[in-house]
Formats: sequence, C-alpha cells, structure tokens
Amino acid sequence: MAHALIFWGGWEGHDPEKMSAIFERELSARGMNIHRENSMSPLDDAEYLKSLDLMVPIWTMGEISPQQQANVASAVAGGVGIGGVHGGMCDAFRGNLDWQWMTGGQFVGHPHVGEYTVRLTAQSSHITAPLPSHFTYDSEQYYMLVDPDVNVLADMVYEHHSSRAIMPVIWTRRWYEGRVFNSSLGHCAEEFERYPAVLEMTIRGLLWSARRGEG
Repeated sequence: MAHALIFWGGWEGHDPEKMSAIFERELSARGMNIHRENSMSPLDDAEYLKSLDLMVPIWTMGEISPQQQANVASAVAGGVGIGGVHGGMCDAFRGNLDWQWMTGGQFVGHPHVGEYTVRLTAQSSHITAPLPSHFTYDSEQYYMLVDPDVNVLADMVYEHHSSRAIMPVIWTRRWYEGRVFNSSLGHCAEEFERYPAVLEMTIRGLLWSARRGEG
C-alpha cells in the first residue's frame, strides 16, 4: 500500500483543515494510507520522509527550517512525490528559494478575483482528462513566477497592470527522481464542491506524483 503525508496549517483563509480532509478522503478511496498532521514536525524526520510515496503540503505563508527543507528536497530527489494546490503549495514558504525551485513556482499576486478562462495545453494528459479543453473558473486568478522548465498542462490569459501574459495554471515537473504536481486552482474547500472535475484532476495529479498514474 502506498503511503502519503498530508501536513496542513498556516493561513486559515485557505481552509487548510477542510482541504486536508478532502484529500485524505479522496486518496484513501484510491487505496492510499494517509498520515494527516496539523504540524510540520514530520519534516524533521528525514528517514520517515524517504519512506513515503507522496507528500501533500497544505500550508500557506509559513516558515520552514533549513533542515526541514533539506529533508523534503532529499526525499523528493530520491523519488518521493510532492503535489498540492493554490497557496498551500506554491505560497507555502515564500521566504525559501529552495522550496520555490523544487515546486517550480511562487505566487506573487491575485489582482483579479472573479471569472476567468482556464485552457488545457496538453489535452492528452491523463491528469487533465476530466476537464474540458477550456472552462470558466470563478476564483482568485493567480499571478506566478514560474520556472521555465515546468511541463504546463493548463494556462490562462492574465490582463492586469496594463500587461498581457500567458500564465501557467497547472503543471508538472521532475525534481531528480521525484515527481512534482502543482495547480493554482483550489482556493478553498467549497471550490472543489462547485468544480468536481477540478477535484478529480487534482487527485489524478497527486497520484501521478506518487507514481500511481500516467502523465
């Protein structure tokens, strides 16, 4: 049986406890053994992290120690998957450049909150298969600083601050032997109720990170 660690906390506006319960429910239903922790203390145990198949951070605007970051990065480099959504993944530790490099991006703003269009860029991907080729999403439109080496599965058009840019929304990447999945979608638990196909896509992305799904 595959084993996953979900650690949750940080800013309460992203519903970390509710989100962690959703991911525990969905991953358990697919046969994974879940350890859900309202603490970053598991990150202190490097050997434990290396025994996992998947880590799911749900922790916005927190602080991670250099040793904890090194333990996570070493586990992922050795083949443990990591995946998450919205600020819980790519705004987890905004003061830690090594975390940003590993995850492939960092949130910097959401000047638009409302409807925008998400467009698939890799419709053959098993991860995004539940989604239509383009769809309207009503939430924060994340502006990200993104590693050019990521594999973009979906994007959107960002038109604010007198600029126009194509902004990645969903991506995967490799970190040495590990698989990394990120989605900007999923501000709060209620969004997964309104957009069940986005939840299914997210779970597929997490399973892919755990080497339990094709790309």
